[in-house]
Amino acid sequence: MQAYIAAMPGWKRDLGKRLDALIVRTVPNVRKAVKWNSPFYGIEGQGWFLSLHVYTRYVKVAFFRGASLRPLPPGASKHKDVRYLDIHEDDELDEAQLTKWLKQAAALPGYLAP
Repeated sequence: MQAYIAAMPGWKRDLGKRLDALIVRTVPNVRKAVKWNSPFYGIEGQGWFLSLHVYTRYVKVAFFRGASLRPLPPGASKHKDVRYLDIHEDDELDEAQLTKWLKQAAALPGYLAP
């Protein structure tokens, strides 16, 4: 995971470090893996609750059970349960809201990827 974050280009690397630290601080028993070239975060025995994906102009935070979070994360998905938060270089990161979503997401049954 740390190698993946270290390889993120430019401003995305600092954002990746910040998000990773926030996730670990908020969900101390989090488990991490890189799957399908994306960092995944989950709870042992519950599955994955979040992943990150790096795009050219933004980093996408995918909440696998995002439709159950309140308030809803802003980005809709073709998958009914999934919601997204896209973070661009100049965006202000609302850590308080993100922390609330992380706590809610970690408490839900996760996505059971192989």
